[in-house]
Amino acid sequence: MFTRAAELIGSNPLIHTVREQIARIARSNVGQVLLYGETGTGKGIVARMIHDLSRRSPNAFVGVNCAAIPGNLMESELFGHVKGAFTGAARNRQGLLGAADGGTLFLDEIPELELSLQSKLLTVLDSRQYRPVGSVSPVDADVRVVAATNKVLYQEVRAKRFRDDLYYRLLVVAINLPPLRERGDDVLELTEHFLRRYSGQYGRVIRGLEPAAKEVFRQYRWPGNVRQLQNVIERIVLLENDEWIRVKHIPPRLLLELNGGATASDPLFGSDDAAALPLTPRGRTVDFHGEVARFQRAMLLKAFADAEGNVSDAARRVNLSRHAFRHHWARLSSPTKRLRS
Repeated sequence: MFTRAAELIGSNPLIHTVREQIARIARSNVGQVLLYGETGTGKGIVARMIHDLSRRSPNAFVGVNCAAIPGNLMESELFGHVKGAFTGAARNRQGLLGAADGGTLFLDEIPELELSLQSKLLTVLDSRQYRPVGSVSPVDADVRVVAATNKVLYQEVRAKRFRDDLYYRLLVVAINLPPLRERGDDVLELTEHFLRRYSGQYGRVIRGLEPAAKEVFRQYRWPGNVRQLQNVIERIVLLENDEWIRVKHIPPRLLLELNGGATASDPLFGSDDAAALPLTPRGRTVDFHGEVARFQRAMLLKAFADAEGNVSDAARRVNLSRHAFRHHWARLSSPTKRLRS
């Protein structure tokens, strides 16, 4: 689930600060670390880096997604159990804390822990001991706990879904991972990295991105962050045959989202089709002018993509003059998304 990483890629000052924080924390003896960041920002990679750069690196790095294990099983999963602790406990079983002894335990999606388990985790952080399920004898916990969340924990505390004492305990050492949209040209640096990786993996030779494609990658907000970028690049490398990544290779849905024509939750664009017509089930009204504008915007985007960013060629494809194409693009696009060529 979690892969060893030598570095956190990027040259933006925000990511440089994160690397400095990782190095300082890794060298310290702090017993718990909190990682904040949107989905796909690299929390698992940062957790692994903290482990790899620390004196704990010779020992185990153990990761678990707290949302993936049912609450009634999570206590035994974390702390282990002794024989006879419950029906089916036929032998002693080591938990994740025991498996990570001397190393690092990574708890992803920490707010998904039940409140009772949050209390027991706080005890581990405070006393450095825990009790396996069914045992009366404490076990020492020589482990660094790295917790991660894509939620605002303070809001979870206010909603009574997260213990305030655990929140303040974790908050002592926290790293906030910036979203990709705030990292400037890091998107291009990461793109080159993933191109090298997947070109080698799939036996392809891809030289890079053409200028128009670079501009799309710069302007897109990447709601799925680095993970989304990685998936887009892998798809392009796997499915396309050109030596260069061009606008026409970029998934149409991404182009539509860039210009406000669709969102990730828009049911009309559940596939990668460049355009779709609205459905009008009984009892539902449709904004005629809005739907026409959206269809027009999709048509222009499709022509622009097929023309690989050449405005004159795109205009010819939809039987418009260059001036008319630019006029309609400006009318249908947001103020910050203007053609540059």
